[in-house]
Amino acid sequence: MADFDLSFLAKPPVLLPIARHKRSLQYAVEKYPVVIVVGHTGSGKTTQLPQYLHEAGWCAEGKMIAVTQPRRVAATTIAGRVAAEMRCQLGQEVGYSIRFEDMTSDKTKIKFLTDGMLLKEALSDPLLSKYSVIMVDEAHERALNSDLLLALLRKIQKKRLDLKMIVSSATIEAQAIANFFQGGQDDQPSQCKIVVLDGRSYPVDIQYLDQPAEDYVAIAVETAIKIHKDEGSGDILVFFTGRDEIQRGLEVLTDYAQKILPSDQALQPLPLYAGLSQAEQMYVFSPAAEHTRKVILSTNLAEASVTIDGIVYVIDSGYVKLRTYDPTTNIETLRRTPVSKASAVQRAGRAGRTRAGKCYRLYPEAAYQDLLMTTPPEICRTNLAPTILQLKALGIDNLASTQYLTPPPAKLLARGLEVLYSLDALDDYAKLTTLGSRMAELALPPMLGRALLASVTDDFNCLPEMLTVCAMTSQQSQEGNNLFFSHEGERAWEASRRKFATEEGDHLTYLNAYNAFVKENQSQRWCQSNHLSFKALSRAVSIRAQLERNVQRLGIATRVDPRTPNATTDRILRCITTGYFANAARMNPVDGTFRSLISSQRSTVTMHAHPSSLMFNRKADYVIFSELLESGNKIYIKDISKVEKSWLTQYGSKYYQVKEGK
Repeated sequence: MADFDLSFLAKPPVLLPIARHKRSLQYAVEKYPVVIVVGHTGSGKTTQLPQYLHEAGWCAEGKMIAVTQPRRVAATTIAGRVAAEMRCQLGQEVGYSIRFEDMTSDKTKIKFLTDGMLLKEALSDPLLSKYSVIMVDEAHERALNSDLLLALLRKIQKKRLDLKMIVSSATIEAQAIANFFQGGQDDQPSQCKIVVLDGRSYPVDIQYLDQPAEDYVAIAVETAIKIHKDEGSGDILVFFTGRDEIQRGLEVLTDYAQKILPSDQALQPLPLYAGLSQAEQMYVFSPAAEHTRKVILSTNLAEASVTIDGIVYVIDSGYVKLRTYDPTTNIETLRRTPVSKASAVQRAGRAGRTRAGKCYRLYPEAAYQDLLMTTPPEICRTNLAPTILQLKALGIDNLASTQYLTPPPAKLLARGLEVLYSLDALDDYAKLTTLGSRMAELALPPMLGRALLASVTDDFNCLPEMLTVCAMTSQQSQEGNNLFFSHEGERAWEASRRKFATEEGDHLTYLNAYNAFVKENQSQRWCQSNHLSFKALSRAVSIRAQLERNVQRLGIATRVDPRTPNATTDRILRCITTGYFANAARMNPVDGTFRSLISSQRSTVTMHAHPSSLMFNRKADYVIFSELLESGNKIYIKDISKVEKSWLTQYGSKYYQVKEGK
């Protein structure tokens, strides 16, 4: 990763609201096992508190301070900002660790990392002994890994009396967290200390629409243009639900910006979402050129995880995309959902960081009053199979008796256990098997991890190919990381896909594209001429290297050369089936739709090949897929490959029962 000059981000620390609380925070961490810090985004709690603790000596004797974030973008960006403030090179005294990327060294004292990465570290170091202080930031978002981490740290603190913990948030219900760590024991008032940072925010004028917006993307763009024409200086932040809406808004605003007269103030539209590269994300933090106003189109990433200076105007669409998993049908829904009141308040607060601002809510005030108070916790609406595998690997066997901020629904736990048992990750007593332990170490979704581990056996002997398939499938799941693209229309896009396509489907097509990329020495020019994403393929190379190191650490493989594939198509597809047999469907030859093979409510659901798949509008009999997703009014399957019916019954014998005559 390239080094970035982040000095422009470093506002003088004495000007931040947290500065006046420095001594009291240092004292609180010294005296109390758990300190809960409540302060608005922009108060400096994430960037300054780790530095205060470093000054106070919490990094002595080889110890480190860990600061967790729900999002990769926040972990990398904030680490860069703190490194700039401490005048050190990123990766030395201050570093970060995210999935498939580690920017730390033996000198690292303050480490920013995602919640999931700290949970993974606990697999090899159950008491997290290298850390003296662990700070869980943005806890109010109730991300799955954040909640799991709080549950784990509650257990660890009973065995490590020296471990200090900080829970930091913008809108958290502090007393509920305090009660969680007190264990409901009111006779232990000294366990937790709540510190409220009196923020230095400015008034924000909230404006509503009279009627709900039919097309809020169009109205948001119109509002941004009107602000630019009529309002004073200050940057604009627009909240959308995802990349597609952001790209649509960018096209209109870019076209408008090009028509602005040279004598007028210029407009610089910028995107911000998780699929962007580090360099692309950093543009939103750079000061605009003289006589230029930035308008940043962002997902809810800008709601709490990062602070962008200079924002005076906020346009809130009122929506966010949330993933919700149905354990009965195994369908994951990515649905546009109204934001919570807490999120709406967070968004509006972005306009009052530096001076009085304005927030334009693209919905009526009555609609705001009807919003939920908070977003439903992710632990209550997600596929828990990866979580259960992780908890079992951490030695937490009795899932029902584990204390969580919000207990997960029994149906989600039951479904997760069923999937892991079918993959041989759990035995008949729901205990973790040796295979299950290895799957947990790989940091891959269980089905993908199961297939990768099967590849080293004599039956398949296709580890080089499966490492590539896993890497490509992993990066494809990230927003904005589409492998194929074209600015020349659908015909050119389809022509580029045909160069690498195989009739067996997506997984082997990914393999062909990756091998060609490596053969061409990872050339960016070659990617452009073949309408392939250089960013996606480069990311896959990095992920593959990390997966190879993980496999080597498990002691089940040695150095693997991606240039020497040796497996047949049949072996690779059968190997993939060992992990994805539960995600199988049969095509209706009449209309090309799919139906699940499971005899349940799910089998009545009509599924469609996603337009990005090679199997879109192509014939097959039986297929397996990596992802099942509802979007709009259709249910799509993604990453699809043709398989034989006999493979499904062979590798999914615990999952399928074949009826006689079928």
